Amino acid sequence: MKWLILASLLAAAPATQKTTPVPAGPVTYYVRTDGGSPAQCDGRHDAAYSKTTKHACAWRHPFDALLPGGPARIAGGDTLIIATGSYQMGLGAPDAQSDKCRADWPWDCHMTPVPSGPSPDKPTRILGMGWDKGCAAPPELWGTERAETVIDLRGSSNVQIACFEITDHSGCVEFHAGKQELDRCERDKEPYGPWAAVGLSAADSSNVSLRDLNIHGLAHDGVRAGRLRDWTVERVQIVANGWSGWNGDIDDHSSNSGRMIFRDVRIAWNGCGEKYPSKQPFGCWGQEEGGYGDGLGTGETSGDWLFERVRADHNTQDGLDLLHARSDAKITFVDVHAEANAGNQLKAGGSVNVENSVLIGTCAAL
Repeated sequence: MKWLILASLLAAAPATQKTTPVPAGPVTYYVRTDGGSPAQCDGRHDAAYSKTTKHACAWRHPFDALLPGGPARIAGGDTLIIATGSYQMGLGAPDAQSDKCRADWPWDCHMTPVPSGPSPDKPTRILGMGWDKGCAAPPELWGTERAETVIDLRGSSNVQIACFEITDHSGCVEFHAGKQELDRCERDKEPYGPWAAVGLSAADSSNVSLRDLNIHGLAHDGVRAGRLRDWTVERVQIVANGWSGWNGDIDDHSSNSGRMIFRDVRIAWNGCGEKYPSKQPFGCWGQEEGGYGDGLGTGETSGDWLFERVRADHNTQDGLDLLHARSDAKITFVDVHAEANAGNQLKAGGSVNVENSVLIGTCAAL
């Protein structure tokens, strides 16, 4: 009888308070300019922050997902969708509370590397709103205060990046030595100004897709990337970056491998500053003036490279430079238009095939 009474009392007792469940499997997170901080919003709802949302709202900045210096609040295989708008990437941005975001050391104030997806068919996705509808109004990620990079894929594999404008808000070129009227980026004292060195940095990275990106006006390189394997770059513009468009010579060990595909890409006016906000190239300089100026250049590399429907023009040194490709590399140019580059229009080593392409060596165009 006592056991029956005890069982009845336990059955009637109120249930203990439930804890918030931890998301299982891939999760979609959202960033909006009208979102809230991680203390205010869980980031898992495409809704503005208000006192009535009860935590069910979007974050307000990409740093909320990929905190400078880490840890990331998203996991490998998750999706982060960033709404149309302008996002300051660097010191002074909302929620730049990391110890990496210091006024006396601001170059480390950038998103932590994107967590690798679990497999090529289960990538981590960082997407601008409208990525699946033609990318008509991509969000702008603009670097500031001498940020080393805007997007970081160093050590990141199985990743998709799509539908972004990546730039800064200054016409300056880092270390510019020309005599033309040009802002040389401030590096000696703070504040450094609204510029960033590189748009996208990558190393030791495989199975990555870049689509519908406009990378322009950075103070040094549009892309700085080496030791890559199996990358696909489609519908990407890399224009008017101060030293080079795609700098693939990151150190003494930069060789790439696998399939490297560039399709429907334009690489132009690299080695030039870009006026803000007019986006006009100016202050162009090449190797003879102390700069660099390749549209795309690599160090020693292997890999099976395909350039299809690629335009490389008005770069202040070579258009597409793979001269240091190893003997086992295969380089294919199909429907390539290379014109008005101040060096060679194309350079390639290894096994080279050129099909249905237009190469016009108007080297004095600049």
